[in-house]
Amino acid sequence: MLGYHALLVGLLVGTTALATGLSILNVRHGRREMRENEGWLESSLGIEDAGTVIDYERATTGLGLLQSWVLLAALLGLLYTGVLTDAVTLLVESGLHPVVQGVAFFLGLIAAQRVTSAPFDLYSTFVIDEQFDFNETTPWLWLRDFVVGLVVAAVLAGALVGVLLALIEFLPTLSWVVGGWLVVVGFMLLSQILYPRVIAPLFNDFEPVEQGALREGVESVFERAGFEVSEIYTMDASRRSSRLNAYFVGFGRAKRVVLFDTLVEKLERPQIESVLAHELAHWKKGHIWKLIGASAIQAGIVLAALGYLVSTEWVYDLFALPAEASYAGLFVSLLFVFPVLELSSPIVNRLSLAHEREADAFAVEVMGEGEPMVEALATLARENLANPFPHPWYAAFNHSHPPVPERMRYIEAHTPDQQAAPE
Repeated sequence: MLGYHALLVGLLVGTTALATGLSILNVRHGRREMRENEGWLESSLGIEDAGTVIDYERATTGLGLLQSWVLLAALLGLLYTGVLTDAVTLLVESGLHPVVQGVAFFLGLIAAQRVTSAPFDLYSTFVIDEQFDFNETTPWLWLRDFVVGLVVAAVLAGALVGVLLALIEFLPTLSWVVGGWLVVVGFMLLSQILYPRVIAPLFNDFEPVEQGALREGVESVFERAGFEVSEIYTMDASRRSSRLNAYFVGFGRAKRVVLFDTLVEKLERPQIESVLAHELAHWKKGHIWKLIGASAIQAGIVLAALGYLVSTEWVYDLFALPAEASYAGLFVSLLFVFPVLELSSPIVNRLSLAHEREADAFAVEVMGEGEPMVEALATLARENLANPFPHPWYAAFNHSHPPVPERMRYIEAHTPDQQAAPE
């Protein structure tokens, strides 16, 4: 049994240590590269003070690392002080149905994680973001978001966990693994419909882009991209932050492109059109379906591993858990699987990187030139204080988009008069 304990602690501590090492490496690499390329940063991105970007990167990274180690310490405390065993024993002795016990157990874990993370989010919002002029959130709005987010997480997680635990409770291993995979894939598809129409409006207001110059630009981009005009919305992101962004979500009648109002305010019309063309590429090229397919394969592998682990005695014996508490076995099994899943993140990220390059190429094709997209990337990087020079190892594990200089080099290949981004 000692070997299993060593393996579990090694996986949990090892992946956290790896993330820490990569983060430190990334900060140092970014600082060195920005110092060496200050001229390019100013001429191409409009960043006059690289020190501000460096300071922001250092502050957010330091807070994130502290949070990850605090959460790890809390998890190890839960496991090795007997709290987990006592909590599961109390649930078993309650006489509730095992599925109800399991839902209560996982909802308790979610609530504990959210409460433990809350001080870090508060510091990030009201200290770091305030210091770097990002924060527009009020304490009341933060509290509202926290409560609504907790309720949404409880409802969604409770439903998903409840179904999975019912399958584990009533079906043999192979059957519940297959059934669980179908449920998870169905949940992925359903989330693409629920998020834009139900969940996102709980936090932000969305206004359709209608008459005016922006609407004319939208219609022009859709026409050049070969689409009928669909749902394009602006989101009141400025209520919370001054950051710029845009995203594509959903499929079928639920699909929509969302532009942050901060992005609409900061970018010129050709730049907005290029960003829109980039987002449309994710629809045109089937990127959403490809990512769902990759996630479905990943989910199948995870569930197969869970099916094996949940059925083994040592998973329960590890922390003296009652054998009838399959939800506790599922939790311990997840602790073995999730670190391995984190180590595989470069595989999924490579697919996303390919999609982003393809979307950039599509934007250049639709716009007929690369300059608007280059200018949009420069503004996004400048306004968001993004590190344009992430360390390659860090980027492999954490970034779904290519670094800004790499994207600009690709686009500039179609615009010879542009100044080349540094290697």
